Parts: sequence; structure tokens; C-alpha cells
Amino acid sequence: MSMGSLSRRAALAALGACALAGLSGCAPTNAPTVQAAQPTSAFHISSIEVNTAPLVAQSGNPTAQWAQQALPGALAQAFAANMAPGEPGGATLSVRIDSIYLGGGGPADPDIMKGVATLTGGGGPARKTRLRATSTHIANPVDQTLVEQALQGRVQALSQAFAYWLQRKWGG
Repeated sequence: MSMGSLSRRAALAALGACALAGLSGCAPTNAPTVQAAQPTSAFHISSIEVNTAPLVAQSGNPTAQWAQQALPGALAQAFAANMAPGEPGGATLSVRIDSIYLGGGGPADPDIMKGVATLTGGGGPARKTRLRATSTHIANPVDQTLVEQALQGRVQALSQAFAYWLQRKWGG
């Protein structure tokens, strides 16, 4: 190796060391530590009830059954920080699904789920919210051969959207 290449390396190393020393003052040593997120609300949900009776009259049983199966899990996931299953003093989250519309697809005609959510018990004030959730479905060729699975997937996506927007409204 020549003496010129060593000098360049030494100069680059010195320049890097100076840059690091200058940046060390950018991160104060008394920076707050990151802590796990805590629930922001005082309510604890001990049980979830889903009523799809109005939906049976509107859309029929397969659609209502799919919503009945998908919603409890989606709600439990959305409110995971507030879930306290079986807690004696916990609140009951009751959801009634009034209608589901499975649109033609795309953003111009989205799928829509409408319902009412109520939180009662648990020592806190009762909450009641009307909610409309949407989900955009983009058709694909498999939908034509597996029609029932495609429709069930759309109802599951609506259930997740409904749970997400309810959690956002209540700030759980």
C-alpha cells in the first residue's frame, strides 16, 4: 500500500470521528424512555354480545351468520387494551347490526354495514353509538368460482371495519 492511500483513510476516519462526536450532543441522555401503551379509557369490557336479528330479516341467514361469527373476534381485537373477560364489574359491549349492503365493487359502490353499539355496566356512563362502516371490494376472477367464500370474506372485512371505527369513536 502506498502512503497516499493510508493518509486518505486516516483523514476519512478522523472526519467520521469528528462527525460522530458532533452528533452525540443531538441525543440528550435524559430522553424519556418508551413505555408500553396503556388504555386511555377507564372502561373494561367483560363480555361482547352481537345481535343480528334485524339483519336476518334484511339479508338472510348466511350473511347474518357470517357477521355473527366475525364481529366478536373483530371487536375483541379492536378493544384488546380494554378487554377483561369475565370481570365481575366489567361492562358489556352490545352490538346490533341492522343492515349489510354488498356493493358492486370498487370505491364507487362500497360494501356498507350499519348498526348500533352500546356499552353498559362497568360503573361508567353508558355509551351508545350509531355506526356506518364501509369496505371497498375489488373483484377478481376467483370470486366467480368461489362465490360464497368471497361474500363471507367481504362480510369479515366489514366486521373488521366496523370494530375499527367503533374503537376510534370511543377512544378505547
